[in-house]
Amino acid sequence: MSFGRKLQPAHRHQTGCAPSLDLPDPLTGNASVALDPLVRAAQTGDATAFAALYDAHAPRLFAVCVGLAGNRVDAAELLQDTFVRAWERLGTFRGESAFPTWLHRVAVNVFLLQERTRQRRVQRVATESELISNAGVGEAHTTAVPDATTSALDVGLRVDLETAIARLPDGARRVFVLYDIAGYEHAEIAQQLGIAEGTSKSHLFRARRLLRGMLDR
Repeated sequence: MSFGRKLQPAHRHQTGCAPSLDLPDPLTGNASVALDPLVRAAQTGDATAFAALYDAHAPRLFAVCVGLAGNRVDAAELLQDTFVRAWERLGTFRGESAFPTWLHRVAVNVFLLQERTRQRRVQRVATESELISNAGVGEAHTTAVPDATTSALDVGLRVDLETAIARLPDGARRVFVLYDIAGYEHAEIAQQLGIAEGTSKSHLFRARRLLRGMLDR
């Protein structure tokens, strides 16, 4: 199990020492309901039980990660980070929703945090490049390299849903995953992505239309 190298002892849930992120936990609550025995065992620190949860849920969650990240390489890293985060915060899960739904929310939160970090890094690099250019030291040019993987697809083959989602434009893809897979409302998506609610709805409409066209070929 590849995520095992990143795991820390689960007893930290009980001591409250788990590291916190800027984003709120996906789901929290006070009510205690009947939980999957594997989830309950994993909450006590049983790494074997958590490994079983990983094996059961990773394949489907990977499709969600592909939709968020846009490619399988970044999606694989996001999947690992999601399960590490889930292990760290498993004590917050109280069963108010299905465990796969909770995992989806964890993946979305991890992705959004990574995106904010990436955007800050890009903005910092752009600012530094502009300063260098203005100072006459040199010029920095950033050339967008298009993803060539989509053009390499065999047009004679039926496009599966995972691949089709990955081919969507970034904005449409993210809104589709957040709305149709993770279950967020447009107001929440707009706030998280820093866009207008109407833009979120427009992206969703476009994503569904494009997916329908790709899958009907």
